[in-house]
Amino acid sequence: MRPVLLTLSLLLSGCMTTEVTSTTPIESRPRERSDARVELGIGYLKQGNMIKARENFEIALLHDPNYSRAQLSLAHYFEQVGETQSAQSLYSTALKQHPYNGDVLNNYGTFLCKQKHYDQADDLFNQAIKQPSYYLISVSFENAALCSLKSGNKQRAREYFQRALAHQPDRPISLLNLAKLEIENEEYTDARLRLLRFHQRYGVKKSSLNLLIELEQKAGNKALEDGYRRQLEWLD
Repeated sequence: MRPVLLTLSLLLSGCMTTEVTSTTPIESRPRERSDARVELGIGYLKQGNMIKARENFEIALLHDPNYSRAQLSLAHYFEQVGETQSAQSLYSTALKQHPYNGDVLNNYGTFLCKQKHYDQADDLFNQAIKQPSYYLISVSFENAALCSLKSGNKQRAREYFQRALAHQPDRPISLLNLAKLEIENEEYTDARLRLLRFHQRYGVKKSSLNLLIELEQKAGNKALEDGYRRQLEWLD
C-alpha cells in the first residue's frame, strides 16, 4: 500500500526552544542554536534545496555534536540523497549515545527496514515502544507493521496495525492497510466497518474506494461493487 515512512515529524517534536534571557544558563545556548539550524534545514529540505539543508544540519551538529535531533536530521538528509553509509554511521552513533531515546530507535528502525534488515528494524521499533518517555507509540507500531508487510509477514503486520489503532484509532495508513488484510482474510464485515470509519474521518478517497470495490467483488455484491465504481469515476 504505502512504503515505510520515516517520521520526519519526529524531528520537529520534543525540542521546544526557549527565549534566551539573562537568567538562561549559558550551557543551554548551544542546544538552542542547534535547534534553530535544524528548523532551517528542515525548511530547506521541504523546498528541495539540498545544499542549504545539509549546510544547516551540519552547523546544527557543530553547535551541539551529541544532540540526537541534529544527528537524526543529518542522517535523514544523507538517507534522502542516497548516502547510505554516511546515514548508517550517524544513526549508529546516535544509538550508541542515546540508547533509550525513542526517536532514535524509531528512525534508525525505519532506515534499517529500507535496507531490508527486517529483524533488526523490528527490534528497534519494539525498543522504542517500551521507552517510558516516548509517546509516539502508534507511529512505531505502524512503522513496525509496514516493515512486517515489506518482509512478507502479514500476520505480524496485522497485529501491529491493530496495536497502532488501539493507541490512535484514526491513523489513515493503519486503517487502510488493516482493511486490506481483512479483505484478504475474507473478513468482509470488519473491513467494511473499518473503511466506513475511514470515510467518516477523512472523506471518500480513491484508495478506500478501490478497497471497497475489491471487497464487494470478492463478496459477490455486484450492485455495491458497481456503485463504488461509479463513485470512483466521479473522483477521477
